[in-house]
Amino acid sequence: MITVNADGKIMVRRCLVTLRPFRIFVLGIGFFTLCFLMTSLGGQFSAKRLGDSPFTIRTEVMGALESRGVLRRMSDMLEMLMKKMDILARLENSTDFHKGDEARFPLDRFQPAAGLMERIQAIAQNVSDIAIKVDQILRNSLLNGKVVEGRRDQCEVPRDPKYPDCAGKVEWMRARWTSDPCYAFFGVDGTECSFLIYLSEVEWFCPPLPWRNRTVALPSPPPLPQVQAAFRGDLTRLLELIGTGKESLSFMKKRIQHLAQQWLRAARRLEQKLKGRQRDQKHILIHIGFLTEESGDVFSPRVLKGGPLGEMVQWADILAALFLLGHSLRVTVSLKELQSRLGVPPGRGNCPLTNPLPFDLIYTDYHGLQQMKQHMGLSFKKYRCRVRVIDTFGTEPAYNHEEYATLRGYRTNWGYWNLQPTQFMTMFPHTPDNSFMGFVSEELNKTERQFIKSNKVSSMAVVYGKEASIWKVGGKEKFLAILNKYMEIHGTVYYETQRPPEVPAFVKNHGLLPQHEFQQLLRKAKLFIGFGFPYEGPAPLEAIANGCVFLQARFNPPHSSLNHEFFRGKPTSREVSSQHPYAEDFIGKPHVWTVDYNNSEEFEAAIKTIMRTQVDPYLPYEYTCEGMLERIHAYIQHQDFCTTSSPPLPPKAKSPAMQSPPSPLALSPNATHLVWSPSAIRDPRAWPPVDSLQVWVSETRHACTETCRRRGLVCEPTFFRFLNKKEVFLQLSITCDSTEYEMNHLYPAVAENVHECYLQKEPLLFSCAGYNTKYRRLCPCRDYRKGQVALCRDCL
Repeated sequence: MITVNADGKIMVRRCLVTLRPFRIFVLGIGFFTLCFLMTSLGGQFSAKRLGDSPFTIRTEVMGALESRGVLRRMSDMLEMLMKKMDILARLENSTDFHKGDEARFPLDRFQPAAGLMERIQAIAQNVSDIAIKVDQILRNSLLNGKVVEGRRDQCEVPRDPKYPDCAGKVEWMRARWTSDPCYAFFGVDGTECSFLIYLSEVEWFCPPLPWRNRTVALPSPPPLPQVQAAFRGDLTRLLELIGTGKESLSFMKKRIQHLAQQWLRAARRLEQKLKGRQRDQKHILIHIGFLTEESGDVFSPRVLKGGPLGEMVQWADILAALFLLGHSLRVTVSLKELQSRLGVPPGRGNCPLTNPLPFDLIYTDYHGLQQMKQHMGLSFKKYRCRVRVIDTFGTEPAYNHEEYATLRGYRTNWGYWNLQPTQFMTMFPHTPDNSFMGFVSEELNKTERQFIKSNKVSSMAVVYGKEASIWKVGGKEKFLAILNKYMEIHGTVYYETQRPPEVPAFVKNHGLLPQHEFQQLLRKAKLFIGFGFPYEGPAPLEAIANGCVFLQARFNPPHSSLNHEFFRGKPTSREVSSQHPYAEDFIGKPHVWTVDYNNSEEFEAAIKTIMRTQVDPYLPYEYTCEGMLERIHAYIQHQDFCTTSSPPLPPKAKSPAMQSPPSPLALSPNATHLVWSPSAIRDPRAWPPVDSLQVWVSETRHACTETCRRRGLVCEPTFFRFLNKKEVFLQLSITCDSTEYEMNHLYPAVAENVHECYLQKEPLLFSCAGYNTKYRRLCPCRDYRKGQVALCRDCL
């Protein structure tokens, strides 16, 4: 049996307890040293201002005294540790239990202790060397930056009349510079000079500091050569750009794939029509704000449950059109992606972007617009002219102008952005003050059209409405009972397990159908009937394109924000006379019937006539792939809200006639309206071309929209600037005892009973919408291409 000396046991335990913890402690000291050096030295390189030394002392990291002090303490600690280890070794070597037991406990068992001491000594020496070098670097940095730092401590707020807001902004920075980390990111450290540097170089409220001229900014890189846009012949790359992860994105990609061949054929036709015309490629960001988690994204979860798809239909078509036109696209559906693409600095969004905006255009919606405003700081105001807002129902100028909307009671949750009204882009051309973006419906070839013609069931009707809530409309039992006498009624209402109780038993409900199956149903049906909601969706156009007659209710009185909850809060005063005003006004009979559902005789007579009437599939050109490509191409080529502006208007002109140039307009040959004078100068860059202009005077109860429509024309708000002159009243033989400039979205106009004429003071308020029984308005009208109301005859 082997015996072990009791002193030997003690030594083993001492080795286990003493040596291993020291190894761990030394490793910890080494790791701490590395972390400290990375923090104290590497931190100097982050968040620095242009022109600063990499080792400039900043409030975010340790200063020179703290850095040197910590390094010295680390060195002293390691030297103390080494001395204690040396004392411990000497004490252990002097004990009796080493004698006579060297064979059992050889000396090489203690070599780790000797090696450990050597490592500690080496680390201590390295730390000491590093402390000396850091001390030298910091001293050199202080010497080199002595003059600059001295100036930083002695900055005074300049009194420059060209920068009247400078003092106020400096005062604001003194009180609130810590409210957002973005200020520290740009170098603000609480000193007066850092405020002035930020306010003159990052923002633009203060004049540049003379001593910063040599270090303000590096020269901007030369602009890249402009790339010409070329029509694309494949949509695969677009599907990759859209991404994955949401049902809404999957729906959009499936739609693009389904219409791919029609898109490609349309692109080839437009390319031939343009005959090789040069087009600059635009860098475009598409940010779909309503699909971000921050906005709630209520649409994605409802894609497969009968939820509204109109917005996603439109966005899918916008993406396809922009891509096929040859532009460079980036797509974002999250706030984090948006911030990354824009170059938003870290913080709460109060500072400008870190670099110039890398996009020529940004297509977004109201949710995205709000997100950009919250995170772009002053850059939002600088770059908002590049934004295009996809706005289903439109935004009228009275709601868009913040001051006017607040004073006159037009302020809503969605308006007051002070954009050019044509930056808002609608789903239907119901608001000439906005640009008409639209969407596309599937076109039929000759074979499909013939199949529909021979397979239509004259006694089959399909109800417009996929959600059970739509079937809760009051009085539906009465008109559905009449319809059921003549036709078999089909529904496509979503349900999970049980039939929705809102759907009458005599209705054959197919449940929610995939798009291609829904189209097959429409191709068999004779009638597509709406219950009054949803408003202005894409489905009625799809039904008409598949050979159905669309039957809808007439609203009396018309629905608006004044009498209907759905429109309350929307930035428009438009009065909606039916479920789908575009179908009523631009298509009409025999494809569209608008009747009073409360009048049983009128409703029943309409059903009988529809069953006897033969109609062919019909799709307006502006809702074809080629029509949409044509329209978006024209907008990108000609709409420039960053460099063009209306002529300045004298705010307090005592004699406008003396201060304005002669009118370029002339009386038409039949003396009913004004046209562009043959002798007037034409700006070849003007768009739409001024030759398309006609000036008409409205009736007292008519808006300019209605005034132009009644003459087969469309109101063109960009032409208001040519009408806003006293001479125009004289040319139209209107007597003006007085002429005033005021802010009013109905001006220019005349109050004929008192012979008072009014001119527009604020160009953002030029509006085709609105009327007042007191005024007759001056209305700028233009012609338009057949089937393409957004473009004049010579606009392409």
